[in-house]
Amino acid sequence: MELYELKEEQEKVILVGVQTRENDDTEDSLEELKELVKTAGAEVLGTVIQAREAVHPGYYVGTGKLDEIRMMLDGYGATGIVCDDELSPSQINNLERELQCKIMDRTMVILDIFAARANTSEGKIQVELAQLRYRAARLTGLGNSMSRLGGGIGTRGPGEKKLEMDRRLIKLRISQLKKELEQVKRHRQVLREGRSRENIMTAAIVGYTNAGKSTLLNTLTDAKVLEEDKLFATLDPTTRILELPGKQKLYLTDTVGFIRKLPHHLIEAFKSTLEEAKYADFIIHVVDISNPQREKQMFVVYETLQELGVEDKKIVTLFNKQDKLQDAETIRDFKADYIVKTAIKTGQGLEELKEVLEKILTENQIYLERILDYQEAGQIQLIRKYGQLISEEYTDKGIEIKARVPQNIYGKIGGRESVKLFL
Repeated sequence: MELYELKEEQEKVILVGVQTRENDDTEDSLEELKELVKTAGAEVLGTVIQAREAVHPGYYVGTGKLDEIRMMLDGYGATGIVCDDELSPSQINNLERELQCKIMDRTMVILDIFAARANTSEGKIQVELAQLRYRAARLTGLGNSMSRLGGGIGTRGPGEKKLEMDRRLIKLRISQLKKELEQVKRHRQVLREGRSRENIMTAAIVGYTNAGKSTLLNTLTDAKVLEEDKLFATLDPTTRILELPGKQKLYLTDTVGFIRKLPHHLIEAFKSTLEEAKYADFIIHVVDISNPQREKQMFVVYETLQELGVEDKKIVTLFNKQDKLQDAETIRDFKADYIVKTAIKTGQGLEELKEVLEKILTENQIYLERILDYQEAGQIQLIRKYGQLISEEYTDKGIEIKARVPQNIYGKIGGRESVKLFL
């Protein structure tokens, strides 16, 4: 198999979008694509939007629009175009033939960012799997443009010097990666079961990319997760334990940020990671309240959660970045059970958040008042570990305690006295 040595060069691109409905979010989507392209290391020189009833099946845009794009490429000295939707192999082929430049789409850009951001072995496996699935369907379409230009978007990742792959080799590699990913899934399941045996609840932190999820985890637990004002600054999930003021403990898991038009290749490849939200006891949804697209971003998050099968879980929504809010507009989240206004970087709202988290932890716990014999004193440690010891008093009768404990711990607490159930 012939290998090509790639030379790094900054790509200069034109963004192309198709507006199929009046007043749709094409302009907003292209603004987001611009940020994605910048994150991937390329420079955006111009933008083209065409209003059509539907995307052109052969060229994405209409044939007349190709002349305008061709003139922009020549005039700006651009090296390629990035389309705002996922292109078919025939669209890539046709555009490449007509424009004689590198043809990219939104999915390729996101995959490229993921390849650059993956640090763990799990993350790298998932990215490579998504890349191969994407490329397998587009071998004929990507060949010429990838060979013509050195480096750039679409060439990062584990296979960055192997641009000439046939379908047999890709199929073989996909099969191998699936087996490796199954091992990762089993390992992750073991970790989940371990946390479950500890009787400590888990909250998954979800939200649109760059909403402040990693900042929240770092602020509450000193997790030292990368924080950066870029899309998908963190890719690999991190779980840390949070001890609340009432001494109760909670696992917090940071997850990969969501985004509109999240490629199905990624959803499929990252299911083991994204499923952290599915197996969590409840959800912390971080929203960048200062973003003009906040309501659309919230919709994307809930749509993705639904696609992952995340249902019937308590949701705590954080309207974050209050310090950057320009107006006093009232924003609601009708799916949320609790809403907390925060500015995580300044500490605003974090104490209220902790109060809400403590409330959730105690909702399904059993309240008890007991008198323990002194030989049963070891059970107090059990309460401290898994529940909340409200008070303890050493008397002639024994140790008088008031506590809240999970239902599966309640039966292990001995002693005498009354039992009350808080629903």
